[in-house]
Amino acid sequence: MNLQRRPPLIRKTFIPAEGREPPMLELRIDSFPSAAELNALFSAAWGSPHNRDFTPILSRSLAHIGAYHDDRLVGFVNVAWDGGIHAFILDTSVHPDMQRQGIATRLVREATRVARERGAEWLHVDFQPHLTGFYRACGFRPTKAGIIKLV
Repeated sequence: MNLQRRPPLIRKTFIPAEGREPPMLELRIDSFPSAAELNALFSAAWGSPHNRDFTPILSRSLAHIGAYHDDRLVGFVNVAWDGGIHAFILDTSVHPDMQRQGIATRLVREATRVARERGAEWLHVDFQPHLTGFYRACGFRPTKAGIIKLV
């Protein structure tokens, strides 16, 4: 597979929210959010401080997608890959103020579409048990896997 870096692609979409007007979102594919944007989102979404430069990680990804509301990064997903036919969903995150509005679902579905379009044949994801229903709703089926914590 010959991956060539493409300019960011922006898709505007409405995501319905229960009992509220749907927020207007822009999904930006391969837009390379700043480290400050990603660190702020990850700190809020995961409840722990993040301070990292993501440029080396994202530059090797098959794709990454940011969800923006009023030009603010409110959701993110990274699609890592093995350079061949396997891609991997990583870092699915939505800011707590924007959760439960379908943003993560839209991000994962867009990541699936882009991975397929770019030649991946398999899309993997690891997740904690409480996210089983979410990932099943996104089309994933359970498999057995293993993991070793290295640090």
